[in-house]
Amino acid sequence: MHNVTLNNGVQMPILGFGVYQIPAEETQAAAEAALATGYRHLDTAAAYGNEEAVGAAIKSSGIARGELFITTKLWIQHAPAGSVQDDTKRAFDGSLRRLGLDHVDLYLIHQPLGDYYSEWRAMQEINKEGLARAIGVSNFYPDRLVDLIDHNEIVPAVNQIETHPFFQRAADQALMRERGVQIESWGPLAEGRNNLFTDPVLSAIAEAHGKSVAQVVLRWLIQREVVVIPKSVRPERMAENLAVFDFTLTDEQMDRIAALDTGASVFFDHRDPAMVSRLGGRSA
Repeated sequence: MHNVTLNNGVQMPILGFGVYQIPAEETQAAAEAALATGYRHLDTAAAYGNEEAVGAAIKSSGIARGELFITTKLWIQHAPAGSVQDDTKRAFDGSLRRLGLDHVDLYLIHQPLGDYYSEWRAMQEINKEGLARAIGVSNFYPDRLVDLIDHNEIVPAVNQIETHPFFQRAADQALMRERGVQIESWGPLAEGRNNLFTDPVLSAIAEAHGKSVAQVVLRWLIQREVVVIPKSVRPERMAENLAVFDFTLTDEQMDRIAALDTGASVFFDHRDPAMVSRLGGRSA
C-alpha cells in the first residue's frame, strides 16, 4: 500500500475504506470484510453512528493496532452554557470509547460550522497528548482553511472534501499543497451521480486498461496524490477498489478525465445558507 506523509511525519495510507451511510448493524461485517481484504485504513465519524461497530471489527480482526490507520470526526459542538473546548474533549473521549481504542490516527473537524476555533484549540491539546496522532478538518473551503491556519499553532494535516471527476478541486489542492495540508476525497465515485459508471470517457479508459470505471477513477485520484476512501458492502467490490496499483493512467488519459470537471458539487454546497442552517442544527 502506498502511503502519503502528513505534515507532522505521520504515514497515512492513500487508499482506505469509508463507512459513511453503512447502517450500524451492517458496519461490523463490512469493516471486517474490508480488513480481511487488505484494507488497513478505516474512516468513520461520530455523526455516522457506527463507531462502535468499527471498533468491534478492529477488535475481532486480530490485526495489530500499529498496522491500522483509524480516522474519526468531531461533529459540531453546541455549548451555550459551557465550554466548546470541554465539549470537544468529551466528544473525543466518547469516540475513543465507542471505538475501543486508546488513540486514533486522525481526528477531523467534520464541518466548518459553529465555534470550530475552540474545537481546534481542544484538538491541538488532544494531538499534543498523543491521543490523536494527527488532526485535520473536513469540508473546509480555502478561505476558512487559510484563516484557521493563520490563527492557530498547528496546521491541519488533512482536509477531507468532496472530490471526484465532476468536482475535481484542483485549485483547492494546489492551495493545500502550498500550506502543507493533504487533500482527501470523500465521495470519490460521486455515488454514481452524473452517470459516472457509464460515462463514455471513463468507460473507454477503463476498457483500454481492462479495468472498471471505479478502478480508473480511484487510480486517477491516487495519481493526483489524493487520499481516497471508497465505500462498499460487497467484498468483491472492496477487492476491486483495492486493486488499483497495478496500472498507470497516461498523461493523455489524465487530461481527458480532467476535462470532465464541472467545478460544482453534485451533492450540496457547504456555503449555501440553507444547508449551513440545516447542518448546524443537526446533532451527532
